[in-house]
Amino acid sequence: MVAREGRTNQRYSANGERLVTGIVPLSSDKYYVLLIGSSRRGGWVLPKGGWELDEATAQEAAVREAWEEGGLICRVTYDLGMIPEMRPPQQVTAEAPRAAYHFFEATVEKLEERWPEMHRSRQWMSFAQAEVALADRPELLDALRRSTMRR
Repeated sequence: MVAREGRTNQRYSANGERLVTGIVPLSSDKYYVLLIGSSRRGGWVLPKGGWELDEATAQEAAVREAWEEGGLICRVTYDLGMIPEMRPPQQVTAEAPRAAYHFFEATVEKLEERWPEMHRSRQWMSFAQAEVALADRPELLDALRRSTMRR
């Protein structure tokens, strides 16, 4: 039970953007979204990460990331589409290159007791709570707002 690390197998677009996939993980009644503690910046994020060369689809990569980061077993219900990079140019670096995000909505079917990145916390939040928690991450906020979560 080990999380993938590094960017050796990372996919990039023709423009050189890192291809990142993510999940908006909802409760079965769609009243709550499960956010994950950020490992780098503090605060909360949606589970997301790089789409790797050995993964056939962005959806497959997104489901893997949800499991690695939050121990979520989930079922994808909607493709929320592509979300462009929204960081200002000065925040784009060699370590954090421009990214193109592809998000999916999913229903959480199970929360594992053990998962690769167990140092990260997870928290169910209402739509209003999640909007506040994701306020400084416009790409994540866009994904949340595209979802069919009850407001």
